[in-house]
Amino acid sequence: MIYDAKARQILLGLKYHDRLDYAGPAGAWLARTARPMLQPEMLVAPVPLHWLRFVTRRYNQAAILSEAMARELGLAHCPDLLHRTRYTGTQEGRGRAGRFENLVDSMAPNPRHLPLLQGRHILLVDDVMTVGATFAAATEACLAHGAISVRVIALARVARQV
Repeated sequence: MIYDAKARQILLGLKYHDRLDYAGPAGAWLARTARPMLQPEMLVAPVPLHWLRFVTRRYNQAAILSEAMARELGLAHCPDLLHRTRYTGTQEGRGRAGRFENLVDSMAPNPRHLPLLQGRHILLVDDVMTVGATFAAATEACLAHGAISVRVIALARVARQV
């Protein structure tokens, strides 16, 4: 979806207002869109939240979406494949370069799941993509630890203002 008023209502409901009932239909949409990029034995994983943000939200909305999508596709899912190595704060108000800079070395594989990355194709899931800095940091962490390839999918995309 383009991140417009309706998408914002859905995503904020999922993210902040416990509208977990949105996850099933959203997972089906994501699954339909992801089918052309699937690889054999692909592993689905969400973009991680820092533990401080997890405590305030009580769940990772990207993990809820990735689980629904993986179930729809019949793929393996690892909700804690990656973790945030440091608190990066909000990306709001940062320009493109600032967003990328803020996320450098901010993610790493969960040490318990390092073997899952070795020689695997990974499909990373997030709720919203703005400039791609979060996906870039997560992708770099996967590739640096043995993933063959990383594909990404988000439920909504912020349209660039021209």
